[in-house]
Amino acid sequence: MMNLLLAVSILVFIYLVYVLLKPEKF
Repeated sequence: MMNLLLAVSILVFIYLVYVLLKPEKF
């Protein structure tokens, strides 16, 4: 459970960083 939650948190963090670095996508 904890590992899955950690993995999801990391994926969300990476996604947010990607969005912040590539605002042109929107």
